[in-house]
Order: sequence, then C-alpha cells, then structure tokens
Amino acid sequence: MNPQPQPPKITLSSTVDYREHYANSVQVRVSLWDFFLLFGTVNQSTAEEVAIHNFQGIYLSPQQAKALANVLNQNISQYEGTFGEIKLEAKAAGSIQ
Repeated sequence: MNPQPQPPKITLSSTVDYREHYANSVQVRVSLWDFFLLFGTVNQSTAEEVAIHNFQGIYLSPQQAKALANVLNQNISQYEGTFGEIKLEAKAAGSIQ
C-alpha cells in the first residue's frame, strides 16, 4: 500500500498593486487560446441610456475558466441553500453583461 502524497502548502499573498473593485458588469470574450473577462460598472442615467465603465480585463486559460465556473457554481449553490434562490430579471437573464 502506497502512502498518499501530502498536498503542497499553499501560501496566499497580495502584490503591492492589489486592488479590490465592485463590478456589476462582466463581458466575456472567447478565443481558441483563452477567455477574456472584462469587468466594469453599469450606470443607467435614463431608461434609454446605459453607460458601462470598464476598469479591469483578465485573461484565463480555458482550463482555468472551467475551474472558475465550477467554483462559482458550487458557491452559488451554497449561497442559495443559505439565503434562497437568486432570481434574475427577465431582461437580464438573456443578456448578461
């Protein structure tokens, strides 16, 4: 019987330019080599005008994008189990920013 290898010790740290931002808009662009997530904030001043101010773009490998999707799905399930179903507006459901 072979002993299981010990998982590596993971140390998290932030770089000097680390920042946190709120985003209520995420646009996704896909190419053969990567996924590009463009984060921003939506400002709607009138019923006819919406402005999106993008502030950060992140490239992910397809493998990392799929891992992110899995982690988000797990966390959404846990959130809904605790706080109830997250409902999307009918307009927003078909056109996620």
